[in-house]
Amino acid sequence: MSANLTRRRFIRLSVACATCVPLASLTGEATAATNQTLRAQYKYQDSPLDGKNCTSCLEFIPGSSATAPGRCKLIPGDDEISPNGYCTLWNTM
Repeated sequence: MSANLTRRRFIRLSVACATCVPLASLTGEATAATNQTLRAQYKYQDSPLDGKNCTSCLEFIPGSSATAPGRCKLIPGDDEISPNGYCTLWNTM
């Protein structure tokens, strides 16, 4: 009989966790990260320079849409790279 109580308790806890995890992600604030040190080092800017932008760079990892911020392979810990941005690491080769 005590095995059933343990199993029931486990099922209740599992259901409670499965319900709370999505709710916690909805109520939490979005956490965007920027790597200010490397941005400064590579002279990152949110606007293109002479027709060069992050969208045309091989190091750019696009976001969820064409206008959403993405990431750069060479600037770790930064997920707020503008598709229209530019830095001195710009590369098309």
